[in-house]
Amino acid sequence: MTTRTLLAALLASAALAGPAMATDLRIGLQEDPDVLDTDQARTFVGRIVFEQLCDKLVNITPDLDFVPELATGWSWSDDGLHLTMTLRDDAVFHDGTPFDAAAVVANIERSKTLPESRRKSELASVESVAATGDHEVVFTLSAPDATLLAQLSDRAGMMLSPTAAAELGLDLATDPVCSGPYRFGSRVQQDRIVLERFADHYDADSYHFERLIFLPIPDTTVRLANLRAGDLDMLERLAPSDVAQVEADAGLQFASAVSLGYQGITVNLANGARSETPFGQDPRVRQAFSLAIDRDIINQVVFEGVFLPGNQHVPSTSPWYDDRHPVPGRDIAAARALLDAAGVDRLAVEIQMANNPVQTQLMQVIQAMVAEAGFDVSLRATEFASMLQAQTAGDYQGSQVGWSGRTDPDGNLHAFVTCDGGLNDSRFCDADVDRLLDEARTLPDAAARRDVYARANDILMEELPIIYLYHQTWLWALRDGITGFTPYPDGMIRLAGVRME
Repeated sequence: MTTRTLLAALLASAALAGPAMATDLRIGLQEDPDVLDTDQARTFVGRIVFEQLCDKLVNITPDLDFVPELATGWSWSDDGLHLTMTLRDDAVFHDGTPFDAAAVVANIERSKTLPESRRKSELASVESVAATGDHEVVFTLSAPDATLLAQLSDRAGMMLSPTAAAELGLDLATDPVCSGPYRFGSRVQQDRIVLERFADHYDADSYHFERLIFLPIPDTTVRLANLRAGDLDMLERLAPSDVAQVEADAGLQFASAVSLGYQGITVNLANGARSETPFGQDPRVRQAFSLAIDRDIINQVVFEGVFLPGNQHVPSTSPWYDDRHPVPGRDIAAARALLDAAGVDRLAVEIQMANNPVQTQLMQVIQAMVAEAGFDVSLRATEFASMLQAQTAGDYQGSQVGWSGRTDPDGNLHAFVTCDGGLNDSRFCDADVDRLLDEARTLPDAAARRDVYARANDILMEELPIIYLYHQTWLWALRDGITGFTPYPDGMIRLAGVRME
């Protein structure tokens, strides 16, 4: 830990021991983020923190249009192989070093070459990036990539200080240095992350809190109780069962947005010894498990009807949904026939899940449903970041986990189901799926892309490396005095223009 970070941690601890300052914004998170290195990170809540900490080349509007952030504009060559971006000339990193074209080159190269980087597959089409001026860069692609702007509007486009990255190496994950409206102050694992307002940010006047304090509170009931008690100012992922009482509370506000992502069960197909069960080795067993689930009942019982049942990487409301494969109804007889064909009478399956009440209730309902078909499910509740570590290491059979979603469908698929995908914890690998998803990236025409995705989906629906369950609606609760908050379908919290009376 640097001297600057140590001093910030001491100040933060002293301040948090007493009443919160009026200039603080305290945000309740459902989990504790993983590492605060944009190249290594993978958690949804980590992206919420990064949204304040790390500016991106591109951002989105609530309607999912791409808009400038660190890039002021861009243009494509006629052949789709060159993307030219002009950059801001008034941005600096939190360590005082300038943001410029050389910094973009260094960041993209780090994302592509750092052994621990999870951004490699997101930037696989980028052959090189070159500074063609102090504030202009050109991306050269190996093939046209319809997804690149979407990637650059997320972690692959977040800019770290090259100076800090060179000095700290992987320790940057505990002392991140970006160029966003807030700079890193301190972190106490499983307790809080504190960010401090960055006065030298180019748009500093739009940010009205001196400090942001992120508090991981997995229990949704406790999180809401903290908000009502005044110990939080806002929370993300309000429990669906609490929506009515928040709406009826004059001291609170409610906000929502339909998400871009999904929740499901990732199955260990080839990630070490724990994949060597019929659940991991035989797609008929996974199909039987899926058919034993009533997704409509889950939505009503667990989510008060506010979510959307699902069986694909995008919701049925998306233009990318493959309606040739509608959400299946529960069919115990068909599930039992599939297990009989696989030579399975009863099968013990362990599924890990995040240690919060909503996911616990979800999996208890599923546990009861699939038992009727012949599955004896045991549940392992785990802190979320630890759960992801277990997935990566192959220490699981099934994992109830989701994805917050991306503006382009590639962001919900490629990294999870291609052989070398950075988030492919199941280790599913199919040459045809790889070929089709790589091809979809090269097609600018939406209809042609939909056809290619449909062909890939035929394989994925058969193999089921991920058993999709439902699509969330992002639900927020805020103190009544907060103004200017706009819900976004990516679930991020954007604080430009947000105030507290």
